[in-house]
Amino acid sequence: MATFGAAPQHGLSLDSGIVENTGQVSARVWTVPNVLSFLRLLLVPVFLVLLIRGQDVLALLVLVVSSITDYLDGVIARKFNQITRLGQLLDPAADRLFIFAALIGLSVRGIIPWWLAGVIIGRDVFLAVLGITLANYGYGPLPVHHLGKVATFCLFYALPIIMIGQAFTDAAWLTNPIGWSFALWGAFLYWWAGILYLVQTTRVIRVAGPSAVRDPIR
Repeated sequence: MATFGAAPQHGLSLDSGIVENTGQVSARVWTVPNVLSFLRLLLVPVFLVLLIRGQDVLALLVLVVSSITDYLDGVIARKFNQITRLGQLLDPAADRLFIFAALIGLSVRGIIPWWLAGVIIGRDVFLAVLGITLANYGYGPLPVHHLGKVATFCLFYALPIIMIGQAFTDAAWLTNPIGWSFALWGAFLYWWAGILYLVQTTRVIRVAGPSAVRDPIR
């Protein structure tokens, strides 16, 4: 799954917890991968409406289409050198929105508890605050920790697996335990990674010092 990768404005290395932009990233907007990412974003509300209405099979089909476009945009971007700054934002945004839509839809129907949705969404709000803090010091987002990737992987597959049990009740005896295991582990690892990001952010701020804080008026 893709991750945010904006380049920092200071030249610290990865050892200091900051991303360095070492590849060629284009500022183009209308590329094939970006169009596919836009398509994925448009599918999010369709997926949410289908899920809330209990049309689980159709919602799963939308997820399949989204997964295919997600795979294709990554392959095309790398093979044809169409990696863009916009794409680096759109791709993970689509991933997050599908997770949020699944959380909201399943919570509305009472399939998963609201506290689980709150825990997962709250962690992303927490990371957004860290991102704003880093931006005040002139830095882009931190490099994605492998633990965060594992957590996102767990959540990205936990919710569809739970949905399969809703769409095909005969399979629920198998899908529910697997889906819930992925969901609970994903939520735990999600926050564990969040704590690691907090530690990294604190270290970056200490390295930069108070003089690096930007004046919001300028």
